[in-house]
Amino acid sequence: MTSETLKLGQFKLHGKSGRARRATYMTSHGSFETPTFMAVGTKATVKAMTPEELKSCGTQVVLGNTYHLHLRPGEKLIKKMGGLHKFMNWNGPILTDSGGFQVFSLSGLRKMTEEGVEFSSHLDGAKYFISPEKSMEIQMDLGSDIIMAFDECLGYPATDEQIKKSMDLTYRWLLRSQKAMQRPESLLFGIVQGGLSLEHRKYSLQQVTSVDLPGYALGGFSIGEPIHLMHELLPQIAPLMPENKPRYLMGVGTPLDLIISIDSGIDMFDCVLPTRVARNGTLYTWQGRISIKRQEYKEDPGPLDPECDCYTCTNYSRAYLRHLFLSGEILGSRLNTIHNLHFYMKVMEKARKALDENRWEEYRDDCLTRFVRTDKNT
Repeated sequence: MTSETLKLGQFKLHGKSGRARRATYMTSHGSFETPTFMAVGTKATVKAMTPEELKSCGTQVVLGNTYHLHLRPGEKLIKKMGGLHKFMNWNGPILTDSGGFQVFSLSGLRKMTEEGVEFSSHLDGAKYFISPEKSMEIQMDLGSDIIMAFDECLGYPATDEQIKKSMDLTYRWLLRSQKAMQRPESLLFGIVQGGLSLEHRKYSLQQVTSVDLPGYALGGFSIGEPIHLMHELLPQIAPLMPENKPRYLMGVGTPLDLIISIDSGIDMFDCVLPTRVARNGTLYTWQGRISIKRQEYKEDPGPLDPECDCYTCTNYSRAYLRHLFLSGEILGSRLNTIHNLHFYMKVMEKARKALDENRWEEYRDDCLTRFVRTDKNT
């Protein structure tokens, strides 16, 4: 987008349309353009995809999972192998989460205190302890470009008292994370919590942004709450985040969620959804979401999505994709994943182009018309 040289951590805002933003962000492994969707590579791999395929479909940033990589193969081994970039053969930016989400998702296997969280490994039951300091150590050993502060992601629903206690803990953990993060090549992002209350979100935002960081995220969404509540809250809280720093919405979402969130002022997204549902035969298209196992595709010679130019749509029929899925063939998972990730990256690419060309409202409305029919209940 820009020929000028950006400094590490610089967020270059190119333009806005309403609340929607168009920018470039610089990391140690190069810059990326926003709005962007980041492919989730939990265990140092985006399931079913090679790094070359990720690049060819437009992926700019890949995620790794601190908790899972800590358990297997271990951050010390990865560091010995030259860091996560070399280990997984990805030379672009990598963002790692802090392990804080496992405080929420593995609630039956953990014990939380002020110091941190003790986990029983879901693999073998072995005991592990992750504190803000330990999370930073793991992520620094991995060599992440963007490191997430250790936080508590509170479940839904929660009482006001629980939310307030959790926000304060997340803030104290952020201060400890900042103190422990000593890798100059990495960029530390803080995480705003606060449930589904605008007042709680404002309170957490004030806490977290009182610490000067290279970027900020909204956590605690898409964790079981009615999704319309997130859609209603985002336009109120996202514009209050710092204008000159990237805004990252963690763990979201469907194509409909992405368009609504970009329109609210969000820059960065990640979600396992496109890869996970691809393996279950659910595919996103410009005509809406479809299930490839349906009988209607048994003798369908057409491409999965006639408006898509991905490898899958260019070379294979719906009938063949249905056959692969029903047969349990590995190729089916690969072709479905290639398409879904390509589709997500194309949604982002078209959003950036529309913002560049002052056509955001037109593109937004077209997407909402296409996606709301099949995404509104997901």
